[in-house]
Amino acid sequence: MNVAEWLRNLGLEQYEPAFRENDVDAQVLPRLTADDLISIGVTSVGHRRRLLDAIAALGVEMPAALETPVQADAERRQLTVMFCDLVGSTALSSRLDPEDLRGIIGAYHRCVAETAEGFDGFVARYMGDGVLVYFGYPQAHEDDAERATRCGLALVDRVPQLDQAEELHARVGIATGLVVVGGEVVEHDVAGDTPNLAARLQTLADPDTVVIAASTRRLTGDLFEYRDLGEIELKGIAAPAPVWQVLGPSTIESRFEALRGSALTPLVGRDEEIDLLLRRWWRTKAGDGQVVLVSGEPGIGKSRIVAAFAERLRDEPYLRLRYFCSPYHQDSALYPFIDQLGRAAEFARDDPHAAKLVDRC
Repeated sequence: MNVAEWLRNLGLEQYEPAFRENDVDAQVLPRLTADDLISIGVTSVGHRRRLLDAIAALGVEMPAALETPVQADAERRQLTVMFCDLVGSTALSSRLDPEDLRGIIGAYHRCVAETAEGFDGFVARYMGDGVLVYFGYPQAHEDDAERATRCGLALVDRVPQLDQAEELHARVGIATGLVVVGGEVVEHDVAGDTPNLAARLQTLADPDTVVIAASTRRLTGDLFEYRDLGEIELKGIAAPAPVWQVLGPSTIESRFEALRGSALTPLVGRDEEIDLLLRRWWRTKAGDGQVVLVSGEPGIGKSRIVAAFAERLRDEPYLRLRYFCSPYHQDSALYPFIDQLGRAAEFARDDPHAAKLVDRC
């Protein structure tokens, strides 16, 4: 079935871009609800009624395989859930023409989807001016909490820059926890308190800010700078919840140090590796330059070995230069050098560009 042709036959071809942008295909179409239509921009009651009547007629025409989607087995997962909301959308809807409002909401949805995709987030649902995004499903990463937080900061920065007739602002709530995906719930929905907590936190956030739960704060460590908002009563949450506002990335140089702090547990079972590094160091001091590559799976202890080696050299005279790549700056080939130079120059996070200019004379 061609959805675009179906819309044209109804005389509602103006909604073809919205259906395409929201991935409404022949399988999704028969299950659309009134709320779904509103969320993709069908604000006209008459158009919505015509679409719902036509969708109801599809119940007889569509194959049975499309009427009853196959439910995946339930899966227990830890997810970081981000809820992003467009500030002041109710006021916008009261003073804008529905077509103009649809264009604004569409631009906002595209901004959220593109930004989330850049951090490997999964857009689970559009709910009018709200967007629900999962980090850790369907693809899990070791740093999903960090990805979600960086995505939230990027969104509250990019949404006000959208070139629209109205100035737009977003606010973001983020929470992490165990959920159940699949089974008897609706496709891409999850069972658990985490999405509800993220939505409640979003309502606490001021425009252009990101608020996170304690569960996310524990996983992001000192990777960011925070403002402690204290314990706050949230509707539907049994006990007061500790809440933090994320101010921005921290100035800590190493992710290893940011996540684990300065108090490290003793290193066990790596004597051979440390001895190898020390032998290479002695050869370097003798004038025979050395290069050592330490590689392995994430979490195997590479950074911990390097930290232990640096501790062995604490009384040695040497200059250490550290450069860090980042999966969040893959579009900047020189990012490790730019970042190191910025740290060496002691640039502050909020320094304007003019303050970073260096007199070369």
